Amino acid sequence: MSNAIRNQVVVRFRDGVLKKGYTHDFTPLRDSFHLTLEDGSGEILEINISQLKAIFFVKTFNGDRQYIEKKFFEQVDQSRFRGLKMRVVFEDGEILRGISLGYNEKKKGFFLIPVDPDCNNDRIYIISEACKDIKVGEIAQV
Repeated sequence: MSNAIRNQVVVRFRDGVLKKGYTHDFTPLRDSFHLTLEDGSGEILEINISQLKAIFFVKTFNGDRQYIEKKFFEQVDQSRFRGLKMRVVFEDGEILRGISLGYNEKKKGFFLIPVDPDCNNDRIYIISEACKDIKVGEIAQV
């Protein structure tokens, strides 16, 4: 077994399917990664990144259903932000706002740090092809 970090992730496919589990080999440089399902079955799936909407790196698998996530920049202390402000609209209409340190429109995806530091997502890897619209900079606040 390697010393790789085991990340807790929720994988959202473009067709709406959702899978929860652990990965230790995800990298944006590869076309696939392995997901060990969190259901205790020990089943390992090979996930093709091109089929995904996003990979949510989460604090817990269940989250807090009572928590109301802040979705706009003006709702939080922006002094901690370093990077590009972004607004992402997915093909399915979901909208996410956050900060990216490495957005490049020529790459197949990018990491987004959510606006709300207290939400269940530590960071999100967004697959560019699953997006209908991406805004960068001050316009992302709208």
